[in-house]
Amino acid sequence: MSCKCLNCGITSKEVVLLSCRFNGEPVYVCVKCLPIFIHGSH
Repeated sequence: MSCKCLNCGITSKEVVLLSCRFNGEPVYVCVKCLPIFIHGSH
C-alpha cells in the first residue's frame, strides 16, 4: 500500500513522507508541503 501526501497527493513510492495524526487518524505530508502546514498558505 502506498501512502499519499495530504496536500499534493504524491505517494510514498515517489518521495519520503512524514507521518502524523489528525483527529486520531494517520495522515502523511511530504517535505515540500510541510511548510504550508507549519506557516499556512499566503
